[in-house]
Amino acid sequence: MKAAVFTTYGPPDVVHEADVDTPVPGPNQVLVRVHAATVTAADSAFRSGTPRYARLFAGLRRPKKSVLGTEFAGEVSAVGAAVTRYAVGDKVFGATDVGLGAHAEYVCVKEDGPLATLPNGLGYAEAATLVDGTALAFLRDHAKLHNGQSILINGASGSVGVQAVQFARYFGADITAVCSGAGAELVTRLGADRVIDYTRTDFTNEDRTYDVIFDVAGTSSFSRCRRLLRRGGRYLTTVPSLAIMVQAPWTAVLGSRRAVIAFTGLRPVAAKVKDLALVKELAEAGRIIPVIDQTVPLARVADAYRHLDRRGKRGTTVLDLR
Repeated sequence: MKAAVFTTYGPPDVVHEADVDTPVPGPNQVLVRVHAATVTAADSAFRSGTPRYARLFAGLRRPKKSVLGTEFAGEVSAVGAAVTRYAVGDKVFGATDVGLGAHAEYVCVKEDGPLATLPNGLGYAEAATLVDGTALAFLRDHAKLHNGQSILINGASGSVGVQAVQFARYFGADITAVCSGAGAELVTRLGADRVIDYTRTDFTNEDRTYDVIFDVAGTSSFSRCRRLLRRGGRYLTTVPSLAIMVQAPWTAVLGSRRAVIAFTGLRPVAAKVKDLALVKELAEAGRIIPVIDQTVPLARVADAYRHLDRRGKRGTTVLDLR
């Protein structure tokens, strides 16, 4: 089968199309013919090997896994002998959990893992963009966001940001979105009450305060945002740094404002299964919608990574494997 392969850390060009062995499903696994997979910031970090401590998971000197990709959508091609939930021909979307491997024409996943039938009315590329549960886990589990609170989302037009805006709306919060001017119409349509163009205004210089600041872009810091947080407020970021690693534990026990970093990809499989079921329900009800920034064919996978490394993205980059 064809796959996006890399054997050394480096810039986007280290990833290229190549032939690899097609996996064979175990007794409780399904083999999925992948039609679409997302290319994410996590994939970019594993590809580049930065920050350096990412190599503790990916491999110290060279990558342990040669095929990246976690979130996918496709069609069941074969099932293991013990599989009862899925049949050949089922259209599905889901995640490989920590096993990676979705940037390939075929991938094997456990039937009781984060996998579900495709939401009604969505295509493969659209469904793949909704698999990532980062925004949901941060806002529900770590921010405890609820009706009547206010939230600022920095990086609101990116792949996690567009979902954060929609989940913040679902939880009933007042939303300030920070993105480029080009993304203003999009985030407003998704539910933002107010938009700040970061190319014109530094939101940390404003006098407003918030219950939650979700720094998806990782371009600010708890220190700069602390004065913008109300008493009991939380600053959350998806981007690890030495500072946030130190601030998170001590603010959890001292002071009235918290700094939070979480690695949502490592949460239990059972939690991911429940989250995917909720995402499917909300998508079918029209409560959340997919936002595709661009779709790139497998042969141009390096271009997908080059695009991902730029600022000003609007939605999710999808790898087309049909």
